[in-house]
Amino acid sequence: MSDNNIVNSNAEVQESPVSNQEVTATTNDLAKSEPVQETAHDDFDWSIDKRNVASYTEEEKAKYDAVYEGTFKAVTDGELVKGIVVGLTKTDVVINIGFKSDGLVSLNEFRDLPNLSTGDEVEVLVIEKEDREGHLNLSRKQARITRAWERIVEVHKTGEVITGTVTSKTKGGLIVDVFGMETFLPGSQIDVKPVTDYDQFVGKTMEFKVVKINEAIKNAVVSHKALIESDIEAQRAEIMSKLERGQVLEGAIKNITDFGAFMDLGGLDGLLYITDISWGRISHPSEVLKLDQKLKVVVLDFDDEKKRISLGLKQLTPHPWDILPENIHEGSVVKGKVVNIEDYGAFLEILPGVEGLVHVSEITWANSPINAKEFFKLNDEHEAKIVTLDKESRKMSLSIKQMSEDPWSVIEEKFPEGSRHTGLVKNITPYGVFVELSAGIGGMIHISDLSWLKRFNHPSEYTKVGSNIDVVILGIDKDNRKLQLGHKQLEEDPWNTLQDTFAPGTIHEGTVIRKDDKGAIVQLQYGLEGFAPNRHLGKEDGKTVNADESAQFMVIEFDRNEKRIVVSHSRIWEQAKVDEKQAAKKEAREDADKTRKTVKTIQSKVEKATLGDLGALAELKHKLQQEEKESGNNESAAPQE
Repeated sequence: MSDNNIVNSNAEVQESPVSNQEVTATTNDLAKSEPVQETAHDDFDWSIDKRNVASYTEEEKAKYDAVYEGTFKAVTDGELVKGIVVGLTKTDVVINIGFKSDGLVSLNEFRDLPNLSTGDEVEVLVIEKEDREGHLNLSRKQARITRAWERIVEVHKTGEVITGTVTSKTKGGLIVDVFGMETFLPGSQIDVKPVTDYDQFVGKTMEFKVVKINEAIKNAVVSHKALIESDIEAQRAEIMSKLERGQVLEGAIKNITDFGAFMDLGGLDGLLYITDISWGRISHPSEVLKLDQKLKVVVLDFDDEKKRISLGLKQLTPHPWDILPENIHEGSVVKGKVVNIEDYGAFLEILPGVEGLVHVSEITWANSPINAKEFFKLNDEHEAKIVTLDKESRKMSLSIKQMSEDPWSVIEEKFPEGSRHTGLVKNITPYGVFVELSAGIGGMIHISDLSWLKRFNHPSEYTKVGSNIDVVILGIDKDNRKLQLGHKQLEEDPWNTLQDTFAPGTIHEGTVIRKDDKGAIVQLQYGLEGFAPNRHLGKEDGKTVNADESAQFMVIEFDRNEKRIVVSHSRIWEQAKVDEKQAAKKEAREDADKTRKTVKTIQSKVEKATLGDLGALAELKHKLQQEEKESGNNESAAPQE
């Protein structure tokens, strides 16, 4: 059909061609007439060749349609297809996949192919056959991810070892490019040893195993540790198959703990327990071992099922007790280091693996108890004498006190009875003070022998532990290794000279220093203390003498033997009243005697009594009787002691 001809869709027009003049006239007529609404020619038959006015038969039409349809490829969304690069622009790559239209793919998805050129074959994924604008949407990146995921799923099933490149570090691990897809390598799966520096692996190409996949989100976890463990497991199986008790192996220290050290025996770990490291005592394996140190060890025991091996280092050398030097025997003096302290004594290490016990009874000649934990300190060195030695049971008893002569053998010469010394207060009990005079020599001062004048509730009121105190030897008990000591005996007994000063009835100034339910302790002069019962603390005004109050006290008892003084405050004012009444009684008696004498004088002068004289005499007699009666009443009212 020419550009100047318009062909109707009806059959008659198709059979009778129209000339150019008719077409022009018709066109002009249409232009001059009213606009006519155009309609779609849906019934136009495109199969008719307008140039030679020919038509195709149904068979020919079907044949040519099949040929035409065969030139296009049938594709579906999400399908992986091969395509040919047919064009390159600054931003895109034109791909022909044999579809009715070409697709565009961003040039960024071909950064791994810097030499990409027209005619190259690439694999792409059909994202959408026809988008809103009618374009074919392809992606090489998605094609690579899909293909990579298929391979990852396959190797996860087969357990095949793959190669990947660590591209970056992330929280908790590394990102690994496997087949062009990002996978996650956890930090715990990098190596069998703990890894803290992840940066050292970035950019490295390593071998991995796919250990976990998530089909829903197409996520995979890989592990390098699994490869190492599989190699180690194979080595373990080989080592365990050849393992025997007593076998000597060589290994390296890979970890040190408080209870021992783990050794790498070439793919198999063994435990060297702390007690099997050395014949001597060690507090921590790091004292004798270092990381990566290579050692020869002996196999003590192993467990095939649990893959556990117990190793020994000290067993490669003879036991020290079996090769004791000749100079170590009973009676010899040795030097040892304190390696353990118990309540009953301390262990001294004479040689590595050879220890002896110093019992608390062998520390000092003193008979007083001693605390081993106060006497000994760990790692201190002491000289001691071997008392007993048993090689078979591997036991040794030592003595420190036998390094010197027993001081009690010559106690009478150095500390005779009556001698005076200065000692150190070592201990205080409720009943006395223990004093050390020299090493191994000591005794006790009874609480009653601390002072002549004062009474103490507890010896700590007088002295303290660590203080020096002067003593006198009162007695020696050589068999029981005890000395009887005194302190107050250093001075003469003051009670012998104070008997007259504090005689009963004497009055002294005193201060109440403490009170209880029975009475009060009164501080008197010369350091003496007296006791006032509660009934003797009453004042004349009805009150009582209180603590820290000073007052006058009368001595009502003085016992030199018992070292006791009893005093009274109430006796003073009560005695004053008695004295006053006694004075009145005395005066009344003197008046009666005077009156009696007067009566006798009058009677002697009157030879014959008159009625008036008899009356006077009767008066005088009545007066005398009254005075005698009053005098008797006063005597009965006097206070009793």
